[in-house]
Amino acid sequence: MIRTLAAATLLISTALPLSAFETRATAAYVIDHTTGTVLLNKNADEPLPPASMSKLMTLYMAFEAVERGQLKMTDELSVSAHANSYGGSTLFLKQGERVSVEDLIRGIIVLSGNDACAVIAEALSPDGTEAGFARLMTRRAQEMGMTNSTFANSNGWPAAGHRMSMRDLGLLSQRLLADFPEYYPMFSETEFLFDANESSNRFNRNPLLGLGIGADGLKTGHTQEAGYGLTGSAKQGDRRVVFVLSGLDSAAARAQESEAIVNWAFRQFAQRTLVTQGERIATAAVWEGAEPEVGLVPEMDISVLLPILAGKDVAAEVVYTGPVQAPVTAGTPLAELVIQPEGLPEQRFPLVAETDVAHGGFLAKISTAALSLIQRLNDGPDTPGET
Repeated sequence: MIRTLAAATLLISTALPLSAFETRATAAYVIDHTTGTVLLNKNADEPLPPASMSKLMTLYMAFEAVERGQLKMTDELSVSAHANSYGGSTLFLKQGERVSVEDLIRGIIVLSGNDACAVIAEALSPDGTEAGFARLMTRRAQEMGMTNSTFANSNGWPAAGHRMSMRDLGLLSQRLLADFPEYYPMFSETEFLFDANESSNRFNRNPLLGLGIGADGLKTGHTQEAGYGLTGSAKQGDRRVVFVLSGLDSAAARAQESEAIVNWAFRQFAQRTLVTQGERIATAAVWEGAEPEVGLVPEMDISVLLPILAGKDVAAEVVYTGPVQAPVTAGTPLAELVIQPEGLPEQRFPLVAETDVAHGGFLAKISTAALSLIQRLNDGPDTPGET
């Protein structure tokens, strides 16, 4: 049977109710990267036109190709007629020109080059076309858990069926941070002069870089259909926040909303350690054991993100299926600590056996049988016809 125990060390919270951030964005997703706590979800699973924010998927796949040796940063790739045909944000590449992979990647990150994306796409495509690479992007996204993403091209140029959800963009951002920390500093570059003849086209469009709020990435996006969007990340102290906004009506609104989101995420929440490694939280009954119960402890410190205005106590409970059958080995997962801070998603942490509990032998079986009989007598006889 399922046993639920109120954890003695954690009491009901006296937190003030948390007010969700009222964003003007059509869709938004904010996650505390450090703890994995989702702070804001507004239409986050709706597939929407991502505009240039979908270039993050092309970048991820380019980094993967470099890591496995399929590409080198020093490789020079030829610009095709198709890549040269793109308008919008470009590096002004010319057909037949050869450009290094590193310059193409920087041109995508800093200058949002549609043409640079197409050059990378054709180099990595199974059939040499951008469309073939888009199909590869879609398959790779599915493998990574981005179930609301479908790509028609490499750069977010308006196309039927080219869609991503804000949650998928958040997941992709977290993967870029975790999987390619050596390349991530490129996202904070404010300027990249690729062509001296086009010197006005050298500045990063991310409005948060240089504001002193810890922002260091990732990608802006804008089309008439998608509106203005930003996939961003910021780090203050030991905490990092990843956020995605879409559907804003101007570049100014995007800048204001993004800065407000970052300030809200850092000022309204703080990380707290609730339980330390090895600290007994509760006990579980042991069936036929040399001891009647075993302590339940976390294998590591349990830290959660909580509203700044929360009280010192947090509502929590320990859940396990019991009684536990002897013998029990120390470190065996037996239970979960369930925590639900005010206004935030439920969080679960594994608890393990504190010590070994040996099988109790004949006397333990007698004791267990007696306890079982007493329990049945206390419960009373079954009533026919009732369930």
